[in-house]
Amino acid sequence: MLNPEMVLSFLTVSFLLAITPGPSNAFLMAQTFAKGKQAGLQTAAGFAVAGVLHTLLMAVGLSTLLKTNPTAYQVVLWMGASYLIYLGISTLWATFKSAPVPSEDKPHVTLKKEKNVFIQALLTELLNPKVAMFFIAFIPQFTDASLSTSVTTQLLIFGLAYPILAFPIDFAYVLFGNKIAGYFRQHPQMETWIDRVTGTIFIVLAINLLLF
Repeated sequence: MLNPEMVLSFLTVSFLLAITPGPSNAFLMAQTFAKGKQAGLQTAAGFAVAGVLHTLLMAVGLSTLLKTNPTAYQVVLWMGASYLIYLGISTLWATFKSAPVPSEDKPHVTLKKEKNVFIQALLTELLNPKVAMFFIAFIPQFTDASLSTSVTTQLLIFGLAYPILAFPIDFAYVLFGNKIAGYFRQHPQMETWIDRVTGTIFIVLAINLLLF
């Protein structure tokens, strides 16, 4: 059994953290604005799966390597930042090499593109060592070594509960962002600028990852 007080504290703090705007929310909104609701949902799903993987890595102790080994931390940090820069430059480049296409003439988002968005979100979250540090620093605070349930099991339960709690909040962000972006998607020139802002956001997130 888990400590009810710890569970309540975990759910409260997790909810507050999930609704607070941050880099992940910025990435989520950028994808929603640029590619629509389905892309936003795929991004949210990618974040959720990344949360599960971070939990598993934390439980087996691999995430601790990032905390104790500065070189490993820096390698992952630069990989994550480089990937965000790649996404940003690719998005910006696409807006300059082709003319905007009216929304009604655009093909629907294909399953392959949806998978690409999911993979982008998954890799962005996995290659962010600060997210791993969050799981290492945050989740263990709610474990209780005096319980019959092992600490490892408690870590898994709380770690898996966080992405489950965060997903519907991300879903609400997607719906909100999609409504705002709906107007702009009806105007080809504005949609081009949305893509350019999205690319810029990816690059800014990379800089934020490296400097803060």
